[in-house]
Amino acid sequence: MSSNDSIKKTLIVAFSLCIVCSVIVSTAVVMLKPIQEVNKTLDRKRNILAAAGMLVEGESVDEQFAQIQTRVVDLTTGKFADDAVNVDRYDQRKAAKDPAQSAELTADEDLAKISRREKYALIYIVQNPQGDIEKIILPIRGYGLWSTLHGFIALESDANTIAGLGFYEHGETPGLGGEVDNPRWKASWPGKLVYRDGEVQVGLIKGAVDASAASAAWEIDGLAGATLTSKGVTNLVHFWLGEDGFEPFLNNLRDGEA
Repeated sequence: MSSNDSIKKTLIVAFSLCIVCSVIVSTAVVMLKPIQEVNKTLDRKRNILAAAGMLVEGESVDEQFAQIQTRVVDLTTGKFADDAVNVDRYDQRKAAKDPAQSAELTADEDLAKISRREKYALIYIVQNPQGDIEKIILPIRGYGLWSTLHGFIALESDANTIAGLGFYEHGETPGLGGEVDNPRWKASWPGKLVYRDGEVQVGLIKGAVDASAASAAWEIDGLAGATLTSKGVTNLVHFWLGEDGFEPFLNNLRDGEA
């Protein structure tokens, strides 16, 4: 047998193996995609519930989430725009990167360092049986030290008192900026106030909050050894609860004009 025949057979076998492997991988991706989408949706619901302090471990996430209504907000007008996008298909992250669905932020506007802000946002409302709003859960994101932090912040019905906060995705340093995942630190957010004299005042300080200080209601303990992450969290909260984020919507909601 010539060496050429041997090389030819080797190439044929290698090519055939590549084809078979490609088919297997492609089939697996297609078959697993529905399961991945279900898990992704379930994880989002879990994080929304957790941020609002409403997650009960051991009980059905879908059943718990049934009390939450998903709405669409036009971030430019600050009003509900439920017909603007399909809530089941709308991808806010993709929209933020699409010039047709987002707006570029100037350096002065871009406190959260996100470059672009989407036109529409999905928010989550909890109502009591009488139809009154009890909680408002808003998506937030912004740059820390190493990564963009993605999470949710929940407000009470006055649209000023924080009910909870949680980040479900980030790449901050474990033990430092990664302490945004620490339950004890997250527990310091509920009850804090957002606005004072019409301005966003809530934010992280250096060190621990002095409970006796007049400003304590707007202050959160800083993350030890993580100055830039602490600053990033403050900035992203200020952006999303400020005039270029959800503040126009929250004002409209309070005035009954949303």
